[in-house]
Amino acid sequence: MEPHWDDMRVFLSVAREESLSGAGKRLKMDPATVGRRIARLESAMETTLFAKSPQGYTLTGAGERLLRHGEEAEQAMRAGMEALSGPEDTLSGQIRIGAPDGCAYYVLSPICSPISRANPDLDIQIVALPRVVNLNRREADMAITVSPPTAGQYHVEKITDYKLFIAGGRQYLRRRPPINSIEDLKDHRIIGYIPDMIYDAELDYLRDLGLDRVVLASNSVPLQVRMVEQGDGLCVTHAFAMAQHGVLRKVLGDEVSFTRSFYLVRHKSDLKSDRMNRLADAIITGVREKVAELEDHVAQA
Repeated sequence: MEPHWDDMRVFLSVAREESLSGAGKRLKMDPATVGRRIARLESAMETTLFAKSPQGYTLTGAGERLLRHGEEAEQAMRAGMEALSGPEDTLSGQIRIGAPDGCAYYVLSPICSPISRANPDLDIQIVALPRVVNLNRREADMAITVSPPTAGQYHVEKITDYKLFIAGGRQYLRRRPPINSIEDLKDHRIIGYIPDMIYDAELDYLRDLGLDRVVLASNSVPLQVRMVEQGDGLCVTHAFAMAQHGVLRKVLGDEVSFTRSFYLVRHKSDLKSDRMNRLADAIITGVREKVAELEDHVAQA
């Protein structure tokens, strides 16, 4: 029996969602139908593609080998559709971009607006999450990260460095004891990440400062900044965020700062797509320019 090509689309969804129900939601199919389609594909291939357990569906060795070819076929289909759709000087279709919530809120949102206006047939979705976006499950087509991935078939390009400072609100700093050294920070209210929800070691700034108590915590950067803005304490935050909150002030000036980096991560197979390459170039240029613009504003304040 020859395999049905449409069953490959079902296979890719189950591989990414690791469950029939998750794949069914993505494909708008009943889970039982998804199961039958997988069984049909396994029968045609004369091999088992998934190991089934109460925890879900995981790829077998044969499934892993098929996944690579399935993704190549998917990319070839996308490239074919691109070649036939829309004027060549504009982008069209749907693109989903993942980013840490602070980057998404303060940087990605303002640069996606002009890209959207310039490409009226392009639908941009921003996935703002306080964690690493899972590209293998196609949560996004590309992602901005603070650390480059160490495994997987990804193309990684460094976008830019960015700076972070200790910040406090004007009113808070006026009514609290002066801060002349890192040691003085221990007498102040500290706002930061929920310790066991720090998803990347690059974000564990407070450990580097020797501060182990967080009186107000959130896994959301904009929420941390909001709490500082309303006078609840101090936090380590991005210069590009400070530029958009006029009441925030650096604590200890430039003496205490952190430098981190943003990377754009994509599937290597997407390098064959002119559409994806053009959008990636626009995102990289836009993020680089926006971070530089906002950091310059803070430097001159």
